[in-house]
Amino acid sequence: MALALLTGCATAGPGTEGACAAFRPIYISRADQLSEGTAEQLLEHNETGARLCGWRPAGTAAPSA
Repeated sequence: MALALLTGCATAGPGTEGACAAFRPIYISRADQLSEGTAEQLLEHNETGARLCGWRPAGTAAPSA
């Protein structure tokens, strides 16, 4: 039974982007006034997106395969 549940998550194709399709990096400007807590939350959000979704800093190209 568990094997059937796990293989259901291993498909590829349309609709498998998951949360990465719904979320984007959060950018700030030098003029933004952030509390320490807000800055930490933004950093955590963007680092998680980089790790799970392959987000890269603006203006950088993805590595070629």
